[in-house]
Amino acid sequence: MLFTKIYRKYFKNKLFMKMIFFFSMITIVTIIIFSYLMFTTMSQATVQRQLDIQKSAIQSVGNYIDNKYESVQTMARDIYRDSDLASNTSYFLEHPYEEYVKYRLDRFYSDSGTTSDPVQVFRNRVEDDSDITSLMLYSAAQQYLYVYNNTQFKIISTNAARSFVPDAMYSEEASNISIPNIWIRESIDLPESPMFSVRVPINNNVSLRNIGQLLVYFNSNKIWGSLDNYKDKFKGTILVLSSTGDVIFDSSGIYYGNKYPYAEQINTVYDNDVTKEGMSITKLTDIQGGYTVLSLVPKNELAASYRGIRNTILMISSICILFAILISSLFINNFAKRTHSIIQFTRKVKNGDLNARVTEIREDELGQISKSFNEMLEELNLYIDRVYKAEIKQKHTEIAALEARVNPHFLYNTLEVIRMRAISQGASDVGEMIYSLSVLFKSYVQQKPRYTLKDELEACRMYLELFRIRYKDKFTYQILCDKKLENKIVLKMSLQPIIENYILHGMRTDWTDNQIRITVTDENEYLCVEVRDNGQGIHPERLAQIKEGLLHPDIYSGSFGIRSIHERLKLLYGRMYGVDIESELGKGTVVTIWFPNQGEGDLNNV
Repeated sequence: MLFTKIYRKYFKNKLFMKMIFFFSMITIVTIIIFSYLMFTTMSQATVQRQLDIQKSAIQSVGNYIDNKYESVQTMARDIYRDSDLASNTSYFLEHPYEEYVKYRLDRFYSDSGTTSDPVQVFRNRVEDDSDITSLMLYSAAQQYLYVYNNTQFKIISTNAARSFVPDAMYSEEASNISIPNIWIRESIDLPESPMFSVRVPINNNVSLRNIGQLLVYFNSNKIWGSLDNYKDKFKGTILVLSSTGDVIFDSSGIYYGNKYPYAEQINTVYDNDVTKEGMSITKLTDIQGGYTVLSLVPKNELAASYRGIRNTILMISSICILFAILISSLFINNFAKRTHSIIQFTRKVKNGDLNARVTEIREDELGQISKSFNEMLEELNLYIDRVYKAEIKQKHTEIAALEARVNPHFLYNTLEVIRMRAISQGASDVGEMIYSLSVLFKSYVQQKPRYTLKDELEACRMYLELFRIRYKDKFTYQILCDKKLENKIVLKMSLQPIIENYILHGMRTDWTDNQIRITVTDENEYLCVEVRDNGQGIHPERLAQIKEGLLHPDIYSGSFGIRSIHERLKLLYGRMYGVDIESELGKGTVVTIWFPNQGEGDLNNV
């Protein structure tokens, strides 16, 4: 698996890489969580701020429409408050305009010119409010429509036989604020432009009977004036709906004059709600005026309000993660380099360089470890000088004393006299045996600075030659070794005890095909010597004891020769070197000895 390969290559047995990885993960997760919480808090605050702006915007629109609605209500109330105006208005709506003019003149002269003229009163209202597009008084009795457009005053006949205006006046739902009726707008020749109407019934002040209606058309575009403080702040769309669902004002210009297609859904939502599609809705309903102001903000526009915050948080978080990982990596990498230098130093000491020292001037934990290593080496060198070298010198002295006791030349001369005597008496085989013994003894006693594989094999050959002469045609031996391997350094007497074991315990003197073969092979880092015979073999229980003795030399005794070779190889060269033995009862034994593959030039590395 890819994960396993990455782990083995970059993290396995690499403590500092694991530290960097885990610290980076903790840092990244912490910054991500903190950034998420910060983004959530700030985005919610931004959304709430935007919703507050939307709410303030629709309240401003609502206040504007309320003011217009209230101004029309005030017009109606002013009529009833002034009895003279109320009387004249009732007469104006209940009689033809010519009779009203005559009535006004009569009252003017009889009352010293103090009567109020409703025509002039309403003309003044139109002049005072520039937002009024048209003001109309409808006479139910005469079916006349008195229209004020700016400074013009028109009287339009709306007889039910020729016009839909009377039906439009009384067939509409009782909505105070709505869009202008198309029949009324065409009757008074108003162009198509965004408007909304406010209608108030007018009753006779004496009989309280309905005698007509006051209808005022306001310019819907003037609603934008109430949004001057929010033009660059509010988002989405602001709508004003009548009680019947007609769109009175639409900031997007899409739905004005039509039924709002989602009016029924709007009636079911609260003042602040979010639809399934993510549309945020803020609603303001005026029961008295019968209208609803809506703010509709799509989810993507709300998200745009905090997109800048998101990008800023992402950028800051990325920079923090980058610097946190970079600084921690540099800091930990510095410790890794210092630790690696200490490891290199310990390897030098392991390879025998006791004069190596760690160059570390800092006083932190690694510096103290380095200082302790240096002090330990100083003490070790002093101990070697005092104890180990003294013991070596003592051993050399004892060996020299021992060698002085036995003069090898005396033995060589004596053996040579015996050999010559045997030859003179015709015992040539005895002479050969004495010669082999003399050479063998000389090789063991003679001190050499470098003991090679050739020396050891020659000693084995002399030893085997003694027994070949002894048993004549019953015993043969083979020594197979490449000439290139003869100068390899080996332990002295590392093969002879194994051959001796075969001669003493494995050879069958009643057989005529006793054979032993010594084979040397090069196994790259190892030098392998295999001693194979066809002797009696070893009983399985005894073989198990011998192998156990090789593993635990302090517990099991026996087979001293093989065990001593095994221990010396491991002590000098390491655990990977030593002796291995396999045997089958009645078929023979194979002993394998593993040496380090080193020549004379590699001896100093041992």
